[in-house]
Amino acid sequence: MSMPRIPPSQNSPTPPRDAARLGLRAKTIATRLTPEELHEVESAAERDGKSLAEWLRETALRSARQRPADPIELLLAELMATRYVLLNLFHATALAGAEGKQLLPDSVLKIRDQADAQKLQKARKLLQDFFAQVGDAGVKKA
Repeated sequence: MSMPRIPPSQNSPTPPRDAARLGLRAKTIATRLTPEELHEVESAAERDGKSLAEWLRETALRSARQRPADPIELLLAELMATRYVLLNLFHATALAGAEGKQLLPDSVLKIRDQADAQKLQKARKLLQDFFAQVGDAGVKKA
């Protein structure tokens, strides 16, 4: 004989076990696979030590959340890095020259590394600002 389950009180600090386990997931995605494809997918999930559902969910969400590489964004990032490097090299060289010193190779590498570290973020910000201005001006966005 099974005991009736008492629902948790509304003031309970922890959610019901089923809701916590499901993470409020209520939708299902279905697909058809050949037996060979199913074996591949099951093997991949097993290799990662995950259930098939967990592996499929993580793989689908990772792919969905990835930003595709935009060639314009990548070119703009390289242009931003080149601009950063040139301006900083000119400035550092001028400062070193004013002090009667030479620019050290480590300083050049540091400038390059800083440019590489921030180029994509700066390019995205520049594009975001541009499209915000275009939107504010009432011009149709592409």
